[in-house]
Amino acid sequence: MARPRQCRRVGSMPESNYFKPRGIPLSMLEEVILTIDEFEAIRLADLESLYQEQAAEKMNVSRQTFGRIIESAHKKVAEALVKGKALKIEGGEIEISAMRKFRCHDCQHPWELPYGTGRPSECPSCKSGNIHRAKEDRGFASGLGREPGRCCRTTQEER
Repeated sequence: MARPRQCRRVGSMPESNYFKPRGIPLSMLEEVILTIDEFEAIRLADLESLYQEQAAEKMNVSRQTFGRIIESAHKKVAEALVKGKALKIEGGEIEISAMRKFRCHDCQHPWELPYGTGRPSECPSCKSGNIHRAKEDRGFASGLGREPGRCCRTTQEER
């Protein structure tokens, strides 16, 4: 019997979940599916330049598992680029990061709060009420309709 798959922690959802070659009608394209945990692995390793051990810790997986995830992700992205296929980002067994990010638009002070604590009424730094979710965190909490920290299998239809 196979070991149950451990949820992978994700810090942010993709702003765009579909990429296609320019000038080719969608109906003529093959798709490559990149899971959300593979997207997160690319974000951590390639964009944030984290070592595999650090990235694995952020995703709540072993370093070896992270290595397999990033290898699969790189192969899928390469296939889409080299063979001119569309890249669709969806699915996977993930858990949402347990913190929400806010930013004050008056003093630019960033801070985090755990899910379930309600919306803050003012900036902890300047006491302004002109606060918003941080750009990288917008749409993240309600995007999947799941409780924070709960493992879920996602599909495009759920978002």
